[in-house]
Parts: sequence; C-alpha cells; structure tokens
Amino acid sequence: MAYTSIQSRDKVYVTVRTDFLADGTIIPRMLRWEDGTRYVIDEIINVTQTAAQKVGGCGDRYTVRIMGRECNLFFERNASLRGANIGRWFVERKA
Repeated sequence: MAYTSIQSRDKVYVTVRTDFLADGTIIPRMLRWEDGTRYVIDEIINVTQTAAQKVGGCGDRYTVRIMGRECNLFFERNASLRGANIGRWFVERKA
C-alpha cells in the first residue's frame, strides 16, 4: 500500500500592487513577501474562482509566473461590501 505524504500549509497574507481596469478587472503587478522582499509578477497565466483547498478560504486564484516559477496567488473577498476593504491577497506556504 502506498502512502501519500500530506504536507501542512500556512496561509500567508501579502501586499500586492494591482491595476484596476475600467471594466473591473484586477491585474496583480507586484507582491511584497512578509520579509519585505518584492517580486514582480511577470505573467498572469490563469484566473479562476475557486477555494484554496489546502489552507481554506475562497475567492479568485491567480496562477502567475514570478522569476520563471509558476505559483498561485489568491484574492480572498471580504464578506462585507462596506468600506474600502474589499479583500486580501494570500499565498500558500509549506508549514
């Protein structure tokens, strides 16, 4: 019998610089990691509305390319429609 290793993941909230287009599209351009390091998002490969199954939460999953590596960046929408806080960005990190 084969056993699959289950790796624990953490949700890490990050700062993301974005463009908001006239049609409402959100384009992430750069993210700042928790240690302050900035990473330019080279390419948006795909955007889909989905759940972050490994760490919980739902919203939009942006599959992006940063420095040649593909990763997932999630936009978790705020349940409240009031105020300036419409949601937060996060990535999954191995615990």
